[in-house]
Amino acid sequence: MKVVYFDCFAGISGDMTIASLLSHVDVGEFKDRLKGVALTNFDVEIGETQKKSISAKTFKVIYDETHHYHHRHMKDIREIIEKSDLEDEVKRMSIEMFENLAKAEAKVHGKSPEEVHFHEVGVVDSIVDIIGTAILINMIKPERIISSPIPISSGFVMSQHGLMPVPAPATAELLKGIPVYQSDVKGEIVTPTGAAIVKTLANEFGGMPDMTINSVGYGAGTKDLEIPNVLRTYVGEEEVKKNLRH
Repeated sequence: MKVVYFDCFAGISGDMTIASLLSHVDVGEFKDRLKGVALTNFDVEIGETQKKSISAKTFKVIYDETHHYHHRHMKDIREIIEKSDLEDEVKRMSIEMFENLAKAEAKVHGKSPEEVHFHEVGVVDSIVDIIGTAILINMIKPERIISSPIPISSGFVMSQHGLMPVPAPATAELLKGIPVYQSDVKGEIVTPTGAAIVKTLANEFGGMPDMTINSVGYGAGTKDLEIPNVLRTYVGEEEVKKNLRH
């Protein structure tokens, strides 16, 4: 049984997720599939960096900032995804991630999911992060996705609504029902997009299962922390235990 394990010791964000998962697939094929996204004026930059001496991939979306992308509603996001030249399963995962995000934002701001204005999560880079993650999972085709418990940091983060406590209110809403633990790290290490990804994709949360590791990926975040700011992912085969009759 193929398994993907998210090791979120330094948190999770959209760009960290894509950068980490890229180690498990053909990068050229991923970039070709990403061309099917129904957005214009964007490109992606994939590179390498060092985080506390760990070599990690980076992922960045490049787009024309003169276009105004920051006032999209859920129906706009859904339309972009549906119009994209993507497999049905990729569309389904992408829409589900955004719907979970919309529900969280709606709860925090006292609106309906359809009324929510996507700010940080509505710009091109976050749309690409979520669709790109769905493309990568579809390429890997795991039968099981497991995530470690999620670290909760402290401090404040600036948003479109002003200074917000960490985790951001939408992130805290998304993490309901998910095992978390207090981290000593200051600043935002789990973004709303990252929380939406694990909430939607992970079948369960806990330690790594007994498995044979086939590949390990490291995706770099943008911060320089006291710990390596990377998301580690494992892809491997878990032995299915059979019930033996005596």
